[in-house]
Amino acid sequence: MSFLESLNISGSGLTAQRFRMDVISENIANIDTTRTENGEPYRRKMVVLSEANSFKDMMVKNLSEYKPGGVEVTDIVEDQSEYKLVYDPEHPDAGPDGYVRMPNVDSLKETADIMEAYRAYQANITALNTTKQMAVKALEIGR
Repeated sequence: MSFLESLNISGSGLTAQRFRMDVISENIANIDTTRTENGEPYRRKMVVLSEANSFKDMMVKNLSEYKPGGVEVTDIVEDQSEYKLVYDPEHPDAGPDGYVRMPNVDSLKETADIMEAYRAYQANITALNTTKQMAVKALEIGR
């Protein structure tokens, strides 16, 4: 694995985790959105990450051709869990029974997810900086 491949892997991790944090932020911003374009309450979104170059696929081809590729965002899926029901007969979106369907976004879950994404982002920065330090040390050997 070359020096630049290591930087590309860390970079793909940074990009993926940043995208994940953006989606989590969107979830938090829409925690009280009871009506979207389709007339339904907002549904929580989740990011699906996958390996950019699958090791399994490379084993089938030829191990000597394996090039690690980091991570990539493959999909954004909506959480299909039930909406929360809140009794508020004064709300414009309340049903005839007085209940309002609220988004299926849990602030505690979103907080934990964004903390996890932030830690993964930090880990990728650490790996990137370590790779840079190793390159600098290698250049210093030649002096």
